[in-house]
Amino acid sequence: MKKTILMLAVLFTAVAGSYAQKGKVSSASTLKDSGKLDKALEAIKEAIDPNNPKAEKSIPWPRTWEVRGEIYHAIYKSKDENIKKLADDPLKTALDSYKKAIELDEKGKGSNGVKINLTLLINDFTDQAVKAFSDDNYNLALESFENILDIENLPLMKDDAAAVDTVIIFNAGLAAYNAENYDKAIKYYKEAAEYDYNGARTYELISACYTNQQDTVNALTTLQEGFEKYPEASSILVQMINIYMTANKTDDAMKYLDLAIEQDPENASFYFAQGALNDKLGNTEKAVKSYEKALELKPDYFDAYYNLGAIYYNKGVKQLDVANAVPTNKPDQYELEKNKADEEFKKAIPYMEKASEVNAEDTYALESLKQLYYRLKMMDKFDEVNKKLEDLK
Repeated sequence: MKKTILMLAVLFTAVAGSYAQKGKVSSASTLKDSGKLDKALEAIKEAIDPNNPKAEKSIPWPRTWEVRGEIYHAIYKSKDENIKKLADDPLKTALDSYKKAIELDEKGKGSNGVKINLTLLINDFTDQAVKAFSDDNYNLALESFENILDIENLPLMKDDAAAVDTVIIFNAGLAAYNAENYDKAIKYYKEAAEYDYNGARTYELISACYTNQQDTVNALTTLQEGFEKYPEASSILVQMINIYMTANKTDDAMKYLDLAIEQDPENASFYFAQGALNDKLGNTEKAVKSYEKALELKPDYFDAYYNLGAIYYNKGVKQLDVANAVPTNKPDQYELEKNKADEEFKKAIPYMEKASEVNAEDTYALESLKQLYYRLKMMDKFDEVNKKLEDLK
């Protein structure tokens, strides 16, 4: 009989020790509810301290970690700056705590409470991400979006009818892009593209990531994939054309430019690009026609006016070289060639004047006009332009 009493006493002592530490968890929860977060944090730290022999029973208890998550979440929500200083990354610590609670809760007894807490955590990670993005803290925004995805991918948070959160996936890509973490940006953008999120724009952003990594091959491959999927997306064509032009692949650039014009014949910028490409190839007459078409569609197109003026200005300069190459003993021929140059300079003036009218502060157009007026001895206009340039300094 004495042995039985002794065994019961030992058992009671062990159970009491277990409840003592679980009581510490309950105490931490009560302190949290009463707003005493510093005391709550001390209590929960004691309950999970592996060096504390009394924590042997509370460490593997799922509720311990759920309460820990609630305390750190409350620290994040606190308006008291002294409380906020208690943790460096309270939301992430709360998430890790809830995940630990799920891991230990093999029977799922506390799953509903943890699920509610995780849902609340998503809201705060979202707020943190939005604020970080507006503060240009793109790394924190990325981490926040990734934590949201981590929560949403937990088995506890998923069901057969759950929709993929493409908005968060895309925003994670956007944050990564702005953080110049292009590998992660590509990863998330590609995932968004699999669900057709944001259409052609997502392919453009993937291509931009590759371009920033100096990977022209994958940049073009991505755009071609996007164009096959969204053949009406002229913006994809524009990026392809720009890459081909930058790489001096003029034949490919012209092919896609013609296709772009076919798709959107009222787009002045396509005709301007066509003009610039023809100008680069030395197809001057075709370039002039393309620029004129751009101006027909967009009468205030500064770049088209300027480039047309530059075409005639450059033709005048070349013709002047011809005149200067005439032997000095042939003054009549020199005058003839020089007059041809002046005719080209005269053609340049209306376009440069119009360019300057569209953008009165552009010094390049004014400098060109200054030289043209001086060349053609139009001194009144020369003085007028010279004064404008002085005023802009």
